[in-house]
Amino acid sequence: MRNRLAAALCLSVTVTMVCMCVWAFPGQGHGAWTLDGVLRQLDEQAKGFHSLSADIERTKVTVVVNDRSTETGSLLVRGDKMLIEMKPPNERKILRTGDNLYVYTPGLKRVEEYNLAKHRALIDQFLLLGFGTSGRELQKAYLVTLLGETSLDEKKTVEIELTPKSEAVRNQISKIQIWLDESSWLPLQQQFNETGSGDYFIIRCSKIIRNPSISDAEFKPHWPKGTEKVKPQG
Repeated sequence: MRNRLAAALCLSVTVTMVCMCVWAFPGQGHGAWTLDGVLRQLDEQAKGFHSLSADIERTKVTVVVNDRSTETGSLLVRGDKMLIEMKPPNERKILRTGDNLYVYTPGLKRVEEYNLAKHRALIDQFLLLGFGTSGRELQKAYLVTLLGETSLDEKKTVEIELTPKSEAVRNQISKIQIWLDESSWLPLQQQFNETGSGDYFIIRCSKIIRNPSISDAEFKPHWPKGTEKVKPQG
């Protein structure tokens, strides 16, 4: 059960990370980007973020056996509410509302309910990567490094690297790399490097809509009749 919670948290957290730079703004003429310049843009664009919808693709790479597995789904976010719906073959729905996390698996007709209060400090550390966080706040939790400009999918990007200052976070994720499209300032790719194993996962976001109107009904924990409800311990 603890492993299932970790997997659900990992997915919800990494999707949150994916959206750290969806505060889109028009491209501007500039010379070489500096770290201060990127952080100032985040400061400015964080002010108007309220909600988000997107399609997501997550690829997990297990280095030792050279295995790659990819899954796709959709994402809705508003405030401290998040809904992730992953498609078959590993179909599931992950809903976060404040301190509560629900993992619904249609194939098993089961929903697991978790209270995240004990882990809130760690979760909030990750959530600094998205949804209205300024560049200055980002620097409080991460060592931010500008890796430079590069080409990805035939687009010019700015690549940054985040190293967690918190030991608890570093025990899970050693560093995060983010490629930002210079023409739209949307993330083309995110890579999260797991501590110790050398494994990593890559997140891609598409069809991003900034500040869509999302109703409360999207985040209600309603499940089909006959769904088994369990509350794992730990």
